[in-house]
Amino acid sequence: MTRLFTSTVGKKFVMAVTGAALFLFVVGHMVGNLQFFLGAEALNRYGHFLQSNVELLWTARIGLLVMVALHVWSASALARANRAARPVQYANWKPNSASYASRTMVMSGLIIMAFIIFHLLHYTVKVPAVNLTGKDFNTMTETLTGDSTRHDIYEMMVLGFSQPLVSGFYILAVGLLCLHLSHGVSAMFQSLGLKNHNYGPYLDRAAKLIAIVLFLGYIAIPVAVLLTKCGGCCP
Repeated sequence: MTRLFTSTVGKKFVMAVTGAALFLFVVGHMVGNLQFFLGAEALNRYGHFLQSNVELLWTARIGLLVMVALHVWSASALARANRAARPVQYANWKPNSASYASRTMVMSGLIIMAFIIFHLLHYTVKVPAVNLTGKDFNTMTETLTGDSTRHDIYEMMVLGFSQPLVSGFYILAVGLLCLHLSHGVSAMFQSLGLKNHNYGPYLDRAAKLIAIVLFLGYIAIPVAVLLTKCGGCCP
């Protein structure tokens, strides 16, 4: 256990396990978001269920923060170790075997981290200054039977993604996330010792396919909102 956080193999194991947990969250989050296309009632009911179960919600949030912190730490530690092992770059290095995704894991990870912070401020903390609409998302509620209210997540998402700059940044960040996953999912199996020469190529192709599906699933909502907005203002 002590070498888990000190050895290179241990750090790769930590990065793989935390990466697997975060990957499952990304899939689950996309499935939850896609309820947008079922209409306001389905999405708001889903959101109200999550927000009403405070213990479950905060347990998940704290767990995710721990996973992100460990993932970033292990990735940074391994990157520093790689630089220390080769302080002078090859004069004529050509990345014949390494994919673009694998060579840009640190860069894409940093941009994804910046996006996560923005996304939390935008839709979770609901800071009015970052949504570019001039409206407070906290005030968006709908009245239910018996005069009870719940947060109108559907309206918030429509208004939030109607801003081209916000949607553009979202699509860019999701693209980088999926580029990150196109290598990370396969590398996760490698670090856990679950990849060999026989089915390794199939894992590589599956990781790329999963990344494409996730990208299309995540951008579907902002693209749909922008197209609807354009359809309403264009002749």
